[in-house]
Amino acid sequence: MQSCINSSANVEAEGGRHGSGGYTGGGCSQKSAALQSEQLYCHQMSWRSSFRCSKFRHVFGKPATKEHSYDGVPITRSVHDNHYCSANPCFIAVVTECAGGGSFLVLPIHHTGRVDPQHPRVCGHSGRVLDVKWNPFDDHCIASCSEDCTVKIWDIPVCGVQQNLTKARKTLIGHSRRVGLIEWHPTAENLLLSSAYDYKVLLWDISQVGAVIRIPVQVVLMPVHHRYPSETLLLSVSFNSDGSRLAVSSKDRRVRVLDPRTGKILQVSSSKSHRASKVLYIAGLKMLLSTGSSPWNHRQIVLWDPDDLSEPLYEEDLDGSAGVLFPFYDPDTHMLFLAGKGDGNIRYYELSAEKPYISFLTEYRSLLPQKGLGVMPKRGLDVSVCEVFRFYRLIAVKDLVEPLSMIVPRKESGIFQEDLYPMTAGNQAAMTAQEWLSGINRGPVLMSLKPGTQVANPYPETPAEKGLVRQLSNLRFQMGPAVGAVTGTNLDFMEVAFLEEQLAYQYAKYPRDLSDLSGWQPDETQIPLWMYCCTPHCCEPAERPPPTTESELLQAFYRQQDEIRGLKEQLNKKDVRIAQLELEIKNTRNNMRATF
Repeated sequence: MQSCINSSANVEAEGGRHGSGGYTGGGCSQKSAALQSEQLYCHQMSWRSSFRCSKFRHVFGKPATKEHSYDGVPITRSVHDNHYCSANPCFIAVVTECAGGGSFLVLPIHHTGRVDPQHPRVCGHSGRVLDVKWNPFDDHCIASCSEDCTVKIWDIPVCGVQQNLTKARKTLIGHSRRVGLIEWHPTAENLLLSSAYDYKVLLWDISQVGAVIRIPVQVVLMPVHHRYPSETLLLSVSFNSDGSRLAVSSKDRRVRVLDPRTGKILQVSSSKSHRASKVLYIAGLKMLLSTGSSPWNHRQIVLWDPDDLSEPLYEEDLDGSAGVLFPFYDPDTHMLFLAGKGDGNIRYYELSAEKPYISFLTEYRSLLPQKGLGVMPKRGLDVSVCEVFRFYRLIAVKDLVEPLSMIVPRKESGIFQEDLYPMTAGNQAAMTAQEWLSGINRGPVLMSLKPGTQVANPYPETPAEKGLVRQLSNLRFQMGPAVGAVTGTNLDFMEVAFLEEQLAYQYAKYPRDLSDLSGWQPDETQIPLWMYCCTPHCCEPAERPPPTTESELLQAFYRQQDEIRGLKEQLNKKDVRIAQLELEIKNTRNNMRATF
């Protein structure tokens, strides 16, 4: 810029001399033209350096209307700095307030509008639920942790939760104090990390047999020399893209990088200039991002080199608010979202591997504060409207869960934008838990978001046991043309799998012998599979199998009509029955008084 100013001054001086002397020689005019060209070039360079072109400059947040939100959800009043919400393309789970235990609500993703206050919940914990996370490779499996010191694995039926779910498929008992954090492994199936207030960090393999697992496959961190070491009480955790490294922020407000297989601490940050609360691996850019506070209690974002945490790569103070900043990163678009607890705004940034590393894009503002946020995986976004990210904001003051879509405006809508949706991590595991524990590292199995596109798995298939529910995440079964019964002629693999899924859920909920289930026929294992294929929900022990013929269906229909008629008669006679009961109560009280 100084050279540009000097060049401009020289041009003016030359022009003044030429004007006074009246000499207009060709050499001087060529020199003046050259200086003017240099000045114009410097002006263009300075303009380019202050303006950064990005296709995400105009990303805007589009909140859903109240009809397309989840209204009437009693959001938990817990004060832990967790999200309390988790979403996938099939369901959304929200931790709710519950007296005398802990529960969370599981709703189908399209079940928007007013939520019934009596809607069935997942309520098997005896203490307040602190965190929920969907299995990234199974849209019908969710993990929850609680103040009752346990971690539970739940199987959600295809049709959703139809009645209160109280028995989990797996219960992980290894902590002695409340469990505050859980996190699934990003590439290996059935691996779950848990951190509790007993200063232990444990890694579980939920594919182990038995409904109760007491011994983890790996103890990542635990107290050794001190009884209550602050470095083992974690505030947040984040795996890198292949799960070979684990970044954590602890009670001492430092960032650490661990080897999750051995628990060895590889890097530790300094706490002099930054007190970290949340940490996040920036996939693809080989960086770590942490949010926290400065020594002057200003909220900060800091970028680190994960191989050297001695000095930060970048620091920026944001504001003086007190709420915790939750970071969210999209590796496909390199966009960073910062949402503060108790704030109504969400900031967007774009990250790069070169200095200055981070550039501010814009900000979404709302008058309603958010208590927590859930995030939809990329495979659940609406690519036809150029949606690149979707939040589920928990607005506790309104008992509202509000979907918020981040949209890139494009002139042509309804078509697939190749530049916005590169290959992304899918819902298929790259390896088994045992393969990862043996030392194998693999990146995520990628998928294309373009409708109708199939991408082959680059890794060889393993003969590991697969969950029955996982095979049916997108299951659809056919109904017969006459009375809805499925005949043996159109029996196919999907119908058989549907039955297996329902029976697997039943066995998980009631882990007893079939002979102990009073409502089931003793020879049910010999009943043809197609008899159950038309059932849109799981059979409970008190239910009978559905009718198989038209005559049986008519008999069941007439029986239900008789029951309904009898109930209506009882309802019409309710006043007479109430008067009779009041008279009996009065006579009983008179008899008791006469006795005494």
